[in-house]
Amino acid sequence: MLLLLSSPSSSSSLMQSLPLKFLCAVQGQGESNHGCTNKNQKDYIVQDGSILQSEKVLRRKLMLSALVTAVVFPTLSSDAKTKNMNPYNEKRVLQQNRNIQKQNNAPDDFPNFIREGFEVKVIAPDDYIKRGSGLIYRDFEVGTGDCPKDGQQVTFHYVGYNESGRRIDSTYLQGSPAKIRMGNKALVPGFEEGISDMKAGGKRRIIIPPDLGPPVGPSTFFSSKQFEVFDVELLSIQNCERRTIGFYSDVVCN
Repeated sequence: MLLLLSSPSSSSSLMQSLPLKFLCAVQGQGESNHGCTNKNQKDYIVQDGSILQSEKVLRRKLMLSALVTAVVFPTLSSDAKTKNMNPYNEKRVLQQNRNIQKQNNAPDDFPNFIREGFEVKVIAPDDYIKRGSGLIYRDFEVGTGDCPKDGQQVTFHYVGYNESGRRIDSTYLQGSPAKIRMGNKALVPGFEEGISDMKAGGKRRIIIPPDLGPPVGPSTFFSSKQFEVFDVELLSIQNCERRTIGFYSDVVCN
């Protein structure tokens, strides 16, 4: 499964009307109103439709990432070699990103990504929320009931995309939802954080920054440090208990 750490791994009129004023400003801070918040974590509402995310990694890793990205996404990286890109180039790269997403049949309101050197600007509508960890999300439906706790099993559908809006995985196409227990570090960190305060029946888009993303390399779908986008539908939450019969032990969830 793509989401597991051990696994091998269009644009609508609304998107066309997004502001081109790329500010790294956020307004206010607070906690989610869904009743499943982590009080040690702050959320920020996106202002002016843009968020700035820096990739904080060693220089050697950054150089390697830049080389790989240049191969995988030549259209974007070739226009983002310097941090101080002029507004004309920013608009041009944004339009190129939108064109690529349209060709890839990306869903409506899909976020845009502009690379400037080793920094990435995320362009998203104002109803997206950014957390202190760097995770960005938007709820389409909130759902009902309690949020999952460590040790409980969650059943969910998801569709995963890369920055260009290309679909890289989908449980809908696989024909069955994913099931995983929370709190055992089997999920990509950003994905587990993104669903940790969802409720059954909820639908959410999660934008995972590189620092919270999966490992990269030939054994995964991800060949460079990039943002990933997941549309998630949380179907149910089950309690789990360990049972032991003689020398046999397992965990049963229902």
